[in-house]
Amino acid sequence: MGLAMNDVKNAIISGKTVLGIELGSTRIKAVLIGEDNSPIASGSYDWENSYVNNTWTYGLDEVWKGVQDSYRMMAEDVKHQYGVNLKTIGAIGFSAMMHGYVVFDKGGKLLVPFRTWRNNLQEQASEELTKLFQYHIPQRWSIAHIYQAILNQEEHVTDIAFQTTLAGYIHWKLTGKKVLGVGEASGVFPIDLNTKKFNKHMIDQFNELTAARKLGWKLQDILPEVLSAGDNAGVLTEEGAKLLDTTGELTSGIPLCPPEGDAGTGMVATNSVAKRTGNVSAGTSVFAMIVLEKELSKVYPEIDLVTTPTGNLVAMAHSNNCSSDLNAWVGLFDEFAKTFGIEIDMNKLYGTLYNQALLGDADCGGLLAYGYLSGEHITGFEEGRPLFVRSSESKFTLANFMRVHLFTALGALKIGLDILLKQEGVKLDEILGHGGLFKTKGVGQKIMAAAINVPVSVMETAGEGGAWGIALLASYMLNKTKDETLDDYLNQKVFADKLGSKIAPDPKDVEGFETFMKRYSNGLPIERAAVDNLK
Repeated sequence: MGLAMNDVKNAIISGKTVLGIELGSTRIKAVLIGEDNSPIASGSYDWENSYVNNTWTYGLDEVWKGVQDSYRMMAEDVKHQYGVNLKTIGAIGFSAMMHGYVVFDKGGKLLVPFRTWRNNLQEQASEELTKLFQYHIPQRWSIAHIYQAILNQEEHVTDIAFQTTLAGYIHWKLTGKKVLGVGEASGVFPIDLNTKKFNKHMIDQFNELTAARKLGWKLQDILPEVLSAGDNAGVLTEEGAKLLDTTGELTSGIPLCPPEGDAGTGMVATNSVAKRTGNVSAGTSVFAMIVLEKELSKVYPEIDLVTTPTGNLVAMAHSNNCSSDLNAWVGLFDEFAKTFGIEIDMNKLYGTLYNQALLGDADCGGLLAYGYLSGEHITGFEEGRPLFVRSSESKFTLANFMRVHLFTALGALKIGLDILLKQEGVKLDEILGHGGLFKTKGVGQKIMAAAINVPVSVMETAGEGGAWGIALLASYMLNKTKDETLDDYLNQKVFADKLGSKIAPDPKDVEGFETFMKRYSNGLPIERAAVDNLK
């Protein structure tokens, strides 16, 4: 161990480490990685968005407090473990939750509080732009925020000199560069897959659409420059170094990689940036991202399009509800056990109940459930009511009960993915699973494989998350050889020796899931009646 410890210490002193910081919706995390791309130190800061004047926001003061605190804790972790002060780093990368609206005037002053992706007041803008571009523009995208502000005739609009995202803002303050990585940029405005820049034709369309409003700016003048993974995106300025490390220890001149979004860093952290691969994150909500070989044939409201950090097209299907209702049932079983004076470890309870699901009938024995705690856009529900239904003929067993709740957790997502896999004929070699649904070994994995009829892999490193993902992007910029692609770098230098398990779909399970989905689709009027009548 001593030598390895010494190697790490020398890497820290000589600046061969790489730092990634990601601002998620509930936590800001800093991860320092060593020369083998494994984490060697970390720090974090918990935060929550605020709802102010009908807007979900985070104050920029708190953004900096969180960034500085997570950096400081990471630096203290370095000192505690290795006995040295962190003074220089090989490269740094920033990522954050995507989309939203951060606008500044020409003096660099914030014009309105940061509007996050959670704000759903951009419906008119979303519909009009989708129609104009013939390209799906979700409400949370930055261009929908911009256009809605124009439609609402908000006073600040004519003063806009620069529009960016949260990650782009931090990067700009630390380097002076107004840039975004292409994956992050793809949630601001559509990307031209040939140039890997913002779509020029659509920019012209937007400028024509808004010409009569006398804004005093053209869209291309206020947007950041788009860069791809591996590009140099500037260096840490002296002011930037002081802003990041309030102790003043950190030196300036450190290169930064392009700032990326949390979708892109999730793809990197799960090694799913290559075409015909994808990843699915399943917890409270569930989303799947699949790297496409070509454009889709038409616009689907259920499917969002973004890109990988290298500019390949990614289709994203997202469902608001996944495991919350399932967790509530497990909680009920826990309460039942406690009533009899039995204390069960929660991991054991989940493991036992989840494994029961594998013993059930392939189609869940005729049972039906909807875990809609909130609305579900894929099936057209503005609100949700969790529901469990059966007929007198259904086979009501614990195994089928657990199985139906695991199936239904992926029901809405499957409708979105069926558009890609069945209607569009998208080819998928494997998908990587991460998140709470995959914690019990083999169960969520087997059920996901049944849902999409594609092999599902789970990696031991999947828990490292987006801060590790952006650190890997900074490492790639710093260490890549001349023609080395990001796919090759990840396969050979990061994931070559990482353990994982792959489960292929079982044809019986696949058939059972299809039978269940007919019941799921036919039963939607029952869910509608529950929403309408259970206030």
